[in-house]
Amino acid sequence: MSLLRPTSFKRALFFIIADLILSLITFFLSYELRFNFHVEAEFFNSFWLAYVLLVGLKIGALLFYKSYFVVWRFFSFADAKNIIKAHVVAYGIFALILLLNKDLFAPFPRSVIIIDFFLSLFAIGTLRVLKRLLTERHHYSGAKPTLIVGVSSSTSAIIRNAIDGEIPYYPMAIAALETGKKHINGYINNLKIYAFEDAEKIVAEKGIKTAIIARKLPQEALKKVVGQLNDLGVAEIKQVKFLGSQYEKLEDLSIEDLLARHPQDLDEVRIASFVKGKRILITGAGGSIGSEIARQCKVYGASHLTLVDNGEYNLYRIGEDIPDARLSLISVVEKDRLGRLFSEEKPQIVIHAAAYKHVPLCEENIDAAIRNNILGSKNVIDLSIENNVQKVVLVSTDKAVRPTNVMGATKRVTELYASNVDAHKTEIVAVRFGNVLGSSGSVIPKFKHQIETGGPVTVTDPGITRYFMLIPEACQLVLQAAAIAKGGELFVLDMGKPVRIVDLAEQMIRLYGKAGEVEIVYTGLRPGEKLYEELLLDEDDQPTGYRSIFVAKPTHYDIHQLESDIDRLLKSEDKIAVLQKIVPEFIRKDTI
Repeated sequence: MSLLRPTSFKRALFFIIADLILSLITFFLSYELRFNFHVEAEFFNSFWLAYVLLVGLKIGALLFYKSYFVVWRFFSFADAKNIIKAHVVAYGIFALILLLNKDLFAPFPRSVIIIDFFLSLFAIGTLRVLKRLLTERHHYSGAKPTLIVGVSSSTSAIIRNAIDGEIPYYPMAIAALETGKKHINGYINNLKIYAFEDAEKIVAEKGIKTAIIARKLPQEALKKVVGQLNDLGVAEIKQVKFLGSQYEKLEDLSIEDLLARHPQDLDEVRIASFVKGKRILITGAGGSIGSEIARQCKVYGASHLTLVDNGEYNLYRIGEDIPDARLSLISVVEKDRLGRLFSEEKPQIVIHAAAYKHVPLCEENIDAAIRNNILGSKNVIDLSIENNVQKVVLVSTDKAVRPTNVMGATKRVTELYASNVDAHKTEIVAVRFGNVLGSSGSVIPKFKHQIETGGPVTVTDPGITRYFMLIPEACQLVLQAAAIAKGGELFVLDMGKPVRIVDLAEQMIRLYGKAGEVEIVYTGLRPGEKLYEELLLDEDDQPTGYRSIFVAKPTHYDIHQLESDIDRLLKSEDKIAVLQKIVPEFIRKDTI
């Protein structure tokens, strides 16, 4: 039905016709009011001539100020001012014509001009306001009643976007946080500002189930606000994403926003000076850590990137992000092929992130875990030394501390080899950290899937805890640690406070608005899994120039003995026994 489809021409035509009719009514009513509803016939002799001239001037002025081309859900105070300007111009010209030619409409009561000015302004303005209100009502019919949390420059923008139909929310009230309490009982875009302490009353009275956080909040304050909103039954929480200091858009509040530790001492200048202009080879470049390190190296100005991974699809994906990188589909256990790559690429920095990291899978596939994690790491380190690589960075894990599983034990062996090998001119450093939020091995993607499919959410033990950090920030700290390394260090990243996994699961369920709907089920610790992770072997850690990075006490292991032990490990039938000899603190248990 194209005839019924609204267009700018149809909209303009409708309002021109409406203004013609309204102007006729107000002009006639002005006469009636002027003569107290007893108008003598002679005063109507020039009525139509005066009306045609005045309405022509009025329509012309409204066209000049583009009042007929406004999209009505965007009708604003500026557009209202243009209607006033159009009236001032039209009635001013009409009065001037009347003044210069007194006999044109004689007899003509001049006070009619003033009366009609206000009546016309009221009628034409009211028509626009009613149209705007009807447009808003139509939009809000499907919108979600929403509480705006926080008073900031973005608060007004959010409300305007809602009014204009750009977001599917219906702001009902504003709740001011501490820094906005001076605004309490004030109004923004006709919405009253309340104290956040009154949120319970507001939510209950107005049936609010959605909130938009309109201010940047420190993480602890954000967690507190979100917790209070969840307790009030607010199921959906959005937050403002800022571009610089300006409001850009709304985005979902994520568990990463509540749990991530944000290091305060990232030294991007130091990282850039370390990476810029260097030829860098990254193993495991398709994984969560390796791919992010590759992106960071690109951002910080690496001259050339060689990306190595044994997974075709993962390597393809990072190649799409960094099209000028060389992609090498090689396993780190293939020393000959890897050696040829080193000879061809001549890397100055090697970042070794390739490893099997999934604890239960490594427990089920001990031989593969040992070959990939230990032999593969040894190959990378040895080839780096042979090819005079300036610096090698070994990505390690908190599971290498007092390991209770094969994966952690293999990573501890690689730490020992990295710190004790005769590196000649190559500086070799290991960097140990805990879980990163959103990685392929993280519980968060698993919990998301379980919640979206209706649960249950499976947690191994009510007491299990883990450290968490955002992937980009963990990778930046890895590069920062590498930048300050002199060779032989084992750096440990400060991961903040450990998080109870059951608290994480409960928070995610609340964020999805599924509290009371999705159950948490405890499945028991898996083979080799710890209740908690550690980052240091002992308390003799040494500070660096950065609060987020410190150095673990070195462990001496005769390199010739270690090489012999690794060779025996690769050939042994009882690999657990040999691993326990190399790593005496390795106690393989189902629980700890």
